[in-house]
Amino acid sequence: MNRSNIDIKFNDLKDELASYVFRLVTNRELTEDIIHDTYIKVVEKIDTFHGNSTFKTWVFSIATNLSKNILIRQNRWIVNAQDYGAMLHIKSQEHWDAFQQVFNSTPEKEYEVKEHLEYCFNCLNKTLEIEQQVCLLLKEVYDFKVREIIQITELSEGKVKHAIANARKNLINIFDKRCAFINKNGVCNQCTELTGILNPKQDAQIEANKLKLVKKQKTENQERLLDIRLEVIRSIDPLKSKNTLVTSYFLENSEKWVKEGIQKKVLENPSETEV
Repeated sequence: MNRSNIDIKFNDLKDELASYVFRLVTNRELTEDIIHDTYIKVVEKIDTFHGNSTFKTWVFSIATNLSKNILIRQNRWIVNAQDYGAMLHIKSQEHWDAFQQVFNSTPEKEYEVKEHLEYCFNCLNKTLEIEQQVCLLLKEVYDFKVREIIQITELSEGKVKHAIANARKNLINIFDKRCAFINKNGVCNQCTELTGILNPKQDAQIEANKLKLVKKQKTENQERLLDIRLEVIRSIDPLKSKNTLVTSYFLENSEKWVKEGIQKKVLENPSETEV
């Protein structure tokens, strides 16, 4: 395959690849670096590509390995990472001003519930083990077959299937306890709260009720509710959505906010143990 054909094939899948990498590392700059390094490796190693997999699967395997090197250095997120971020922005004028600056730079000046679901999913996916994160995204968001995921991850069939099943089970458990869309007793209402603050002309609950997820929550089981949520995720490119600047801001800073939030909580309540 000559350089011109490589460029054409790589560019055809570049947007999808970038959205996948971003969902793993949750940082635009890191994503750009990984995509660049992936392209360099594709060019350098093209002679080793013998067609045992599709070109797309081969490229995703390279990007996955590069992303995993970063994920290993990152800490898994705690389930309530978003709560710490929200707490800091409520209590700190500096954080709130920084967030407002990001929001005011978005062209549409809107904040949609479904795109907050995308942010929420990415946060909670980061709480999973690395293999679960990777396999779930490849299967449920990017529609790779199990045999292709085996080629990408170099895991056994059993490990891939277990990683997907365990990721789904863990997310279902987290969503059921946290998400008010899934369970009326869920502790998190950030979707409608942020929409109301950032887009006060929009009735957040009306917008939320347009989502199939809300309409089906009383009639569908937890597995199906997760599938409906994943349908929403698949419909959004996290790097090109209306709220990409806002959601990127949340995702890129969440790990830092958790550390700040824990420190703040300990300072204010020194008798309490850290989360």
